Amino acid sequence: MTSKAASHKPGTGPIQISETQLQARIHEIAAQIRSDYEGKQPHLICVLNGAFMFHADLVRAVDMPLTVDFLQTSSYGDAKQSSGEVKLVKDLNFPLSGRHVVLVEDIVDTGITMHYLLQYLEGRGPASLKVAALLSKPSRRRVEVPVDYLGFTIPDAFVYGYGLDRSQLDRNLPFITSQE
Repeated sequence: MTSKAASHKPGTGPIQISETQLQARIHEIAAQIRSDYEGKQPHLICVLNGAFMFHADLVRAVDMPLTVDFLQTSSYGDAKQSSGEVKLVKDLNFPLSGRHVVLVEDIVDTGITMHYLLQYLEGRGPASLKVAALLSKPSRRRVEVPVDYLGFTIPDAFVYGYGLDRSQLDRNLPFITSQE
């Protein structure tokens, strides 16, 4: 494996969370999920687009019978801050009634999108509903929401990489960086 951190893209800021740190924490979260859902079959829902890398790595690390689905919301567009208005862009493909759902999100910022999604999914009758978020910015929270499985708490800075974008770019970085 080559050191991608040493040769990261020009124009990206300092690495905030390395690939090694990300993978270690994802494996810890996966172990928690395995323990919490022992004897059950969790249904992991990815919030597109930002959570796709976290979701894929988490699904592999959980390593137990599970199902997946995807949904997509929009509250940012190309902006760096949420508009405060959430709209559902892509709905789920499978029913949730009686399922043990883990909603997998890239970042909980203001809490507005997460609050919307939790209300929306609760209305579909899951047996249980928990949240796995890679990142949380509690200093920006406008609506308090639960985060049951948390990767990292970060300060109020614009971050990207590892699924999070900078105007649709840099999602493929294997680490998380911030604006210079």
